[in-house]
Amino acid sequence: MDDWEEEPVATSTTTSFGDGGSSWNSGGQKSSFSRNGRGGGGGGFSRSFSSGGDENGNDEGGRGGFRGGRGGRGSRGGGGFRDSFNSGNDENGNDGDSDFGGRGRGRGGRGGRGRGGFQDGGGDGFQGSGGFMGKDEETVGRGGRDGENGGDGENAGPKVIYVPPPPPEEEDAVFSKFQTGINFDKYDDILVDVSGSNPPPAIVTFAEANLCESLSRNVSKSGYVKPTPVQKHGIPIITGGRDLMACAQTGSGKTAAFLLPILQKLMSDGVAASKFSEQQEPEAIIVAPTRELINQIYLEARKFAFGTCVRPVVVYGGISTGHTIREVLKGCNVLCGTPGRLLDIIGRGKVGLSKLRYLVLDEADRMLDMGFEPDMRKLVGSPGMPPKEERQTLMFSATYPEEIQRMAADFLKVDYLFLAVGVVGGACSDVEQLVLEVNQFSKRDQLLEILKTTGNERTMVFVETKRKADFIATFLCQEKLPTTSIHGDREQREREQALCDFRTGKCPVLVATSVAARGLDIEHVQHVVNFDLPSSVDEYVHRIGRTGRCGNTGRAVSFFDAEADTNIARSLVKVLSGAQQTVPDWLEKVAFGAHGTTGFNPRGNVFASTDTRKGGSFSDQAAPPATSAGGGGDEDDWE
Repeated sequence: MDDWEEEPVATSTTTSFGDGGSSWNSGGQKSSFSRNGRGGGGGGFSRSFSSGGDENGNDEGGRGGFRGGRGGRGSRGGGGFRDSFNSGNDENGNDGDSDFGGRGRGRGGRGGRGRGGFQDGGGDGFQGSGGFMGKDEETVGRGGRDGENGGDGENAGPKVIYVPPPPPEEEDAVFSKFQTGINFDKYDDILVDVSGSNPPPAIVTFAEANLCESLSRNVSKSGYVKPTPVQKHGIPIITGGRDLMACAQTGSGKTAAFLLPILQKLMSDGVAASKFSEQQEPEAIIVAPTRELINQIYLEARKFAFGTCVRPVVVYGGISTGHTIREVLKGCNVLCGTPGRLLDIIGRGKVGLSKLRYLVLDEADRMLDMGFEPDMRKLVGSPGMPPKEERQTLMFSATYPEEIQRMAADFLKVDYLFLAVGVVGGACSDVEQLVLEVNQFSKRDQLLEILKTTGNERTMVFVETKRKADFIATFLCQEKLPTTSIHGDREQREREQALCDFRTGKCPVLVATSVAARGLDIEHVQHVVNFDLPSSVDEYVHRIGRTGRCGNTGRAVSFFDAEADTNIARSLVKVLSGAQQTVPDWLEKVAFGAHGTTGFNPRGNVFASTDTRKGGSFSDQAAPPATSAGGGGDEDDWE
């Protein structure tokens, strides 16, 4: 689903008025029922009063009823309210002159053709195309994919109006530190393999990276004392102008490994952002599969570039396109984005590619799977994009299946270097991994038992589908366990709020789909629970990597259902044994009895992935099909 066509699920903390149904949940999760009423049109709700009709719920012509917590569609009259009283109807709920298209769903109406157009607090404020305006928000138009205000066709989606809060400007907030753990020094003992011709020597300290004064000062303020293995080898490789495919365990400092040499080069060349151009031409583009991850990378880039003339910008789905464009046009040297929104901004002519020097794919195995590969090819084939011989392409991930490596070669120069930082499967031995045999019908009870022992410690619970994420979160809230959820159908503001509640400890339990499995760096995550095991062992590695980061310790518990999870058994044994974890006898029996285990060697290779050009990759581990690299294809986060 495109980011501009996303259909969000609204959650509620109040009862929605109207005949479309109602929903309430103390944890802010969806717990709704449907009933067909006479009207209820447009009903969607979001945190406050939401109505699709008058006070009696009437809206002639509406198509009543909720759909899994979303407001009924409505016909002309009632757009849903947005956070507070914003409505296309007059005070009596009449349709009046407004003629708002009612696709409530927690967003307000779908734009209007006539008059109306409330502004924050009401008033006449006619906006031409109608729609509401709240604080820091834009008119709700009927815009869709084809332009900011275009797309009047039947299938035009609701215009996204959310404007995220600005990132902190105070130096203390910008340089908030992630506490390293007691095992951080163990990184020095990790095996590293660099393959390819003439790799540059590794550095041992950040001083050897020859960073400029401003960048070096920001590195120190960030709490970086010494480089991790991926930084020791990656920084000189990138500084030397080589293309790179890097495979390193989760939480090992990959982001800084590519940001520092890129920013150093831009600063030493005197690059500065300019707000006097109608088309910005960034020197670096960084692409990641999810909104949360790309925003995290942007904040890191912003931190390292603090107080310099280099300006990073982030673009992703679920927020106002107009706001995004304005931020880009203020000046952009490093453009961070998710694929869909990047292609949109480039297609609008707001970003040119002729000056591009660096193209970075984070979580590269996911960026090149079947869901993202066409967009990556479209990006590198965009007008003005320098050919691979004239740009530097960098790829980072914790896992690289063989077919992904072969595909990646299409984007890299022939003499690219492959950097493999040890630990089988990319799983860190700092994470205690426990696999329990639990059938499908006993999982909820087992989860409750675990969560009652963890107290207020941060726990991430991974499930395979969006619907189940909301269901489990609601169930836990009913059991008096403060819980929130995050998945691809939640509105961007809801996703951000969920992460905020989890980070601050307001909701110490976060139920998530694969959208949160990759790259998210959340401090104090002590536990990960795989309520549903993924279909790919690579996804398992990324999930448990949410804990045990930067030398901290963590615990990962996985529920193994013999009827559903046998296909991952032998790969799971390989990961467990390679990270010096206890392998249950019953799991070994399942693994050895699984289809296609001839010659199965549970000890496997030393590295998570090895350079396929050497012919030494996991020959005894069936590489997952490209479509499963994202963990079952649940998410549509090419947003």
